[in-house]
Amino acid sequence: MKRMIKILLVLAAALLAIYMLLRWQGALLFWDEAAPGRYEVFGVDVSNYQGAVDWPALAEQGVDFAFLKATEGSSLVDKRFSANWENARSAGVLAGAYHFLSYDSPGETQADNFIATVPVSPGALPPVVDIEFYGDYIEHPKSAEEVRPILDALLARLEAHYGQKPILYVTNESYRLYVAGRYGGYPLWCSFPILSPFWREWTFWQYSHHAVLDGYDGAERYIDLNVFRGGPDELRAMTRPAPPEIRQRRAALCGRRPAGKHDTGDLPACTVHRQRGLSPAPGGG
Repeated sequence: MKRMIKILLVLAAALLAIYMLLRWQGALLFWDEAAPGRYEVFGVDVSNYQGAVDWPALAEQGVDFAFLKATEGSSLVDKRFSANWENARSAGVLAGAYHFLSYDSPGETQADNFIATVPVSPGALPPVVDIEFYGDYIEHPKSAEEVRPILDALLARLEAHYGQKPILYVTNESYRLYVAGRYGGYPLWCSFPILSPFWREWTFWQYSHHAVLDGYDGAERYIDLNVFRGGPDELRAMTRPAPPEIRQRRAALCGRRPAGKHDTGDLPACTVHRQRGLSPAPGGG
């Protein structure tokens, strides 16, 4: 009996040590843990389900970036996208748009839908392709041979149009089936609740699907939380640069030297946002 107690105590101590190590490294985040201290850059992703979003309110809670649902398949457009796109950027939140991949229509027409909806905007994060399962494909996913031609065509069109390599949003299963071993040059946005997918080279980590923040009124009570694997400058370096003439003009308006190539361009000039380290780039406003 004493030996069993000792074994249990050793196991408990080992588990506690592992827990503390994971927490210290930021590899373990709780579902309701907004703006976690181990990460410099924190964000959300939203769609029509969150309803009308108060972006200044989210920014005040530490939201530095956001991915906004724009389109799905070859015809669906999220009815809140335009408002979210304009209002998030006006609030100083770095924004990117995402497309929910359909397995039932060609990649070319899905790209047409996204391109018709999402403007080419300085300061925007790269477009995102959301690769997950829906309907019957949850239980019976299509093969890689069927999905990859759709995905390849979509990615090629988006990269050519926006001049940025798209981000791939993946679940554990969609990564295993479709992405592993083929799309190594694309930034990964991994959905893996609570425990970091430290065995992958992720760029963004969606660690919660069940958080509650102030600032939205939709039927969906919860909002997804994300972190970026890097600092503010590294995130800003992923955004689309403003044309040189815009950077020069904004630099003149602000009375500062010309901005670097990652100026956000169309953010309000000469404003300073409250976010942790994500005030607009020099000359970008």
